[in-house]
Amino acid sequence: MTISLATDPKKKLLYMVAFFVAFYLMMEISGLRSHIAPEAIKEIFLRHTVLGVVLFCLAYSVGNLVYVPGWIFLIGAVLALGQEWGGMASFLAALCSASISFFLIRSVGGTALRSLNNKWADRIFSHLDQRPILSVALLRLLFQTLPAINYALALTDLRFRHYMIGTLIGLPLPIFLYCYFFETIFQYILN
Repeated sequence: MTISLATDPKKKLLYMVAFFVAFYLMMEISGLRSHIAPEAIKEIFLRHTVLGVVLFCLAYSVGNLVYVPGWIFLIGAVLALGQEWGGMASFLAALCSASISFFLIRSVGGTALRSLNNKWADRIFSHLDQRPILSVALLRLLFQTLPAINYALALTDLRFRHYMIGTLIGLPLPIFLYCYFFETIFQYILN
């Protein structure tokens, strides 16, 4: 019996893991990953005023794909733009990153997690099926744009609309709290 990549969810997951390990190694070997730091993000904004937000969204999205924590980008944005504008740029970049992750992972892995027969996973999926927007919003409140959450949600049969509405509801509060926290620390350190 021949099993194709399109029908075997375990192979899909294996290929996805291999893809992201290769992507991570490429970023590490090329040295690009080391350039994703708060100072580098601040430099993007200072050098490119209009294009800065677009470059920031792109850097955040690529960084999120290679497991660079989102708070690093938020610190760079708050340092460069201040609490309000840095928070808004981080929110926009987080939305872009979540969208790109969703479409990239869905295009590679389809709904592979949904294809697995596991009682524990089925219980989790039942909550996601009953209240998809609330489930995503709560996950965003707790984990923001953690790549593992992005990947897992994309590999279910969750609709993109529900994914984005939940993301829009769940992300603002943690981003606001991070901005307030970092701005307070920066003021304390600099004064």
